Amino acid sequence: MNYVPTAAGTVATETLARGDANFSVDFATAFVIPISLGAPIKVVSGVHVGCYELFGRPEIRSITDLRGRKVGVGYNLSSDPHIFVSAMATYVGLDPQRDIEWVVGAEQPAELFVEGKVDAFLAFPPEAQDLRARNVGHVILDSSRDRPWSEYYCCMLAVNAPFAAQHPEATRRVVRAILKAADICTKQPEQVARLLVEGNYTSRYDYAVQSLREIPYTNWRDYDPEDTVRFFALRLHEAGIVTTNPADIVERGTDWRFFNEIKQELKG
Repeated sequence: MNYVPTAAGTVATETLARGDANFSVDFATAFVIPISLGAPIKVVSGVHVGCYELFGRPEIRSITDLRGRKVGVGYNLSSDPHIFVSAMATYVGLDPQRDIEWVVGAEQPAELFVEGKVDAFLAFPPEAQDLRARNVGHVILDSSRDRPWSEYYCCMLAVNAPFAAQHPEATRRVVRAILKAADICTKQPEQVARLLVEGNYTSRYDYAVQSLREIPYTNWRDYDPEDTVRFFALRLHEAGIVTTNPADIVERGTDWRFFNEIKQELKG
């Protein structure tokens, strides 16, 4: 397996749809949008739950408190954080297009938050661990614990559809490798953290270990990936981000054959 490097700000699903990459692990929301537009992408597996935490200023106690606030989302309004926070806002009755001031740009949202330039942002490892260590802000929502977000995968595996059609056995092997890797993250977090540091994916071994212990990797068996795609397709439909019927998105853009086979093979 080879990794395809992408430039900062590149949308990974576009790389996947073009066939420049065969597989991609990303948020469920990141796949829903291109599938709704007809991109040749199939979501084939869930991967894990609960990797993100929504951080806010002390006075912000819930998602509804984001009304009229500045939320940092990275390079553009196609970014995963923007789409995911939009889904959360819609779920509690906010209009993400009118009720939230989105802050985009080259500067990282975490640094904007530390500097007081935004009121909230969606944090990912190791950002959340770093902010807690520095005692900056607080967690509004923890996707590994807070419902309904804790009941669905956050990250999923998708494949370029023509590749899967032409290479079903290779697709099956990749699904197996990703799910076995999730189990290894749970069983050997210290070893995985060392590999991340040695591969220059992160510089902080302690934060990496903490993240691996906090994210419930082993729980991938307990969730229904189709429910996840349907749930987020509904949220984005409500937000007006997608116009395609959620049922059509599930039918057009998912294939659970490989996941179901490997789930039986890797019974924990």
